[in-house]
Amino acid sequence: MVITHRKYLLILSVLFLVLWTALAIKPLYRDDWMVENILVAVFAVLVWVFHRKFTFSRFSYTLIFLFLCLHEIGSHYTYAEVPYDRWFQAVFGQSLNSLLGWERNNFDRVVHFCYGLLLAYPVREIYLRVANVKGFWGYFLPLDLTMSTSMMYELFEWAAAFLFGGDLGAAYLGTQGDIWDAQMDMALASMGALIAMIITGLLNRSLQRDFAREWADSLRIKHPSPLGEDEMARMMKKKTKR
Repeated sequence: MVITHRKYLLILSVLFLVLWTALAIKPLYRDDWMVENILVAVFAVLVWVFHRKFTFSRFSYTLIFLFLCLHEIGSHYTYAEVPYDRWFQAVFGQSLNSLLGWERNNFDRVVHFCYGLLLAYPVREIYLRVANVKGFWGYFLPLDLTMSTSMMYELFEWAAAFLFGGDLGAAYLGTQGDIWDAQMDMALASMGALIAMIITGLLNRSLQRDFAREWADSLRIKHPSPLGEDEMARMMKKKTKR
């Protein structure tokens, strides 16, 4: 039996609410947890308000759910202090950081990578179904949006840290002394989105019969006349004729 999209969304929402409630209990820094969850609350409300008008695929809902779960873990401990290495040692008896040669807590780097890897496909679904993009633009625009929103988030982090200052600002920013932290985060998000779009493109190439034709058509010039001042002149000319 196939679960309907609405029921699937409800199941994931309940599971996320359980996780959110558990991680809302005694977070490491309550103020930081509240700041980290502002965007989550806004996003959750928007998904439910518009879920009848715009229903994501079950695959997209799953990707969004996984990313939000990672975010909640980070907001509970703060991204710089998630004890993943201690958890790994408890299970496998050795340090994950030592195995990978990491010298810092890289949970934030993993989540930034997953931001692109997990959310690029849901963004692609929006572009295809709302803006009706095709071919090349159905892969480039999700990557482009991931890169731009990643940059905007880094600016938001900087502004929040500047505004709050002190321990809260440092906890929220979580640079761990790395002056290139923002650039690395943006690069990882972009890399994750690029990988997601490459995988999506390869799958579509093998399954979609008109893949090459659609790709070529998306790059064809549809309106040969220049825009800018030329278009303004044409519009003014049409207006004077009325």
